Amino acid sequence: MKAIFEKLQGDRVIWMVAMFLSIISILAVYSGISTLAYKADGSTLKLMLKHSIMIGAGFVLMYYVHKIHFKYFPKFSVLLIWIAGILLLLTFFVGSNLNSADRWLPIPYTGLTFQPSDMAKFVLIIYVARLLHQRREMLDDFRNGVLPVILPVAIICGLILRSNFSTAFILAIVCLIMMFIAGVPGRHLFKLMGAGVGVILLIVAVGELTPADTLPRYQTWKNRIFNKVEGNDEGNYQVNIAKYAISEGGLFPSLPGSGSTRNFLPHPYSDMIYAWIIEEYGSLLGGIGVMMLYVILLFRSIRIASKCPKFYASLIAVGLSLLLVTQAMVNMAVAVDLFPTTGQPLPLVSLGGTSTIFTCLAIGLILSISRSVFNPELLDNPTVVDENDTVNNHPAVA
Repeated sequence: MKAIFEKLQGDRVIWMVAMFLSIISILAVYSGISTLAYKADGSTLKLMLKHSIMIGAGFVLMYYVHKIHFKYFPKFSVLLIWIAGILLLLTFFVGSNLNSADRWLPIPYTGLTFQPSDMAKFVLIIYVARLLHQRREMLDDFRNGVLPVILPVAIICGLILRSNFSTAFILAIVCLIMMFIAGVPGRHLFKLMGAGVGVILLIVAVGELTPADTLPRYQTWKNRIFNKVEGNDEGNYQVNIAKYAISEGGLFPSLPGSGSTRNFLPHPYSDMIYAWIIEEYGSLLGGIGVMMLYVILLFRSIRIASKCPKFYASLIAVGLSLLLVTQAMVNMAVAVDLFPTTGQPLPLVSLGGTSTIFTCLAIGLILSISRSVFNPELLDNPTVVDENDTVNNHPAVA
C-alpha cells in the first residue's frame, strides 16, 4: 500500500474517497445486477467484469490526468466546448431514444453509446472558470464582463435541457455559484436568477401550449413535480420500492447479496443504487457512510481551492467538486423520497460508462490542482490564461 501511495501525488484523502466509492460500486452493482443480466440474457459475472473494467479504465485516466499540469486544461476547453456543443446537437438527430429522451449517441461499429452531456458538464465548468479568470476585473460590467460568461452556459444548458432537465438545472446552479465565488456583483446575480425563472415559465408555456414532441419530456417532469408536491407516491413505483428497501436495511449492515428488493426495484444498479446500498449495508454504514464520502470530497476540494494561488484553478476545483457532490446529493435525496425522481446517477458508484469516465476525469483534475498545493514548485510555470499571475508558496493541505 505504501508503494502505491508513493506513486499517487496530490491529496491522498481524495484518492481514498475515490477508491472507497469504486469498491462500493463494484460490490453494489454485482449484488444488484441480476435483473439486468436476466433482461440482457447474460451473466452477472460478465456484466460485473465489464463494470470493473470501466472503473479500472477510469482510474487509469484519473492517474494520468492528475500527472498533467492543470494549466493545460483551460486551453483545451476552448476547443472541447465546441465539440461538446456539436455532439449535443447531434443527439437531436441521431441520438438513441430511451423513455422519450435522446441522451445517447451510438458509437459506430461498437454497439456502445456515448452520453455527450457528461462531457459537456465537465468541459463547461473548466471553460467558465477560464472566462471568469479572464474577466475578473470586468465583472462589474454586465455586458462586457458577465454576459460572455453566461452565453456558453445558456447554450450548453439549453441543449441538455430538452432531454434532461435535472442535469441542465444542476449545471446552471453550479455555474451561478462559481460566478458568486468569482465576485460577480449581487445585482447581476439577481438578474440571472430572474432570467432563470423566466426560462422556467417559458418551458411551462411551451409544454402546455405546443405539441407534445416539442418538449417530449415535459409531461414526465410535470407529473413528477406535482406528485411530489401533492405527496402522491401511489403511482411512483420506484420510490415506493426504494422506501421499502431502505426500511428492510435497518441501521446495521447485513451480508452482501442478502437484499431481496433487487428483483422489484427498478435500476438498483444505477438510479436507485443508494436505496439498494442501504438495504444491504444499513443506514449507518451504507447510508451515512456513502454520504460522508461525498461530503469529504467537497470539503477537501474547497480546502485545496482556498490554498491554490491560481484563481482559475481554484474555480475549477470548486466547480467540479460541487457538480459531483450536488449530483450525488440529488440522487440520494430521490432515493429517500425527498426530491422528485430525476434519473441522476450516483457518481462513481452507479453502473455507467461515460458517467464513470468523466467522473474520474473530474477527480483527476482536482488531484492535479492539489499537486500544486502539495508541491508549490509546480506553480513556477506560467499559466495559459494569465502569464503574469503571481506565484506564491502555500503550505500543503493538512
